[in-house]
Amino acid sequence: MEALQWIGIVVVIIGGIGTLIAAFSTSVWWGLGCLLLSPVSLVFLILHWDVAKNPFFLQLIGVVLMLLGGWPSGRVI
Repeated sequence: MEALQWIGIVVVIIGGIGTLIAAFSTSVWWGLGCLLLSPVSLVFLILHWDVAKNPFFLQLIGVVLMLLGGWPSGRVI
């Protein structure tokens, strides 16, 4: 089940890159803010839900995969 955790990590990273792409597509300042300061990503998600929802849900699926991958052994990364 460790493979499921690694797949989850990759999915979370892809979702994070998608968030950065959406932020840079909106504005260079949003992109730089999301890249350099993590709380700005949350603000971007709330204010620009229409373009940020798909990467957010992708990251959420990745977190679920990571948790499911660690559940049988009782070990979560």
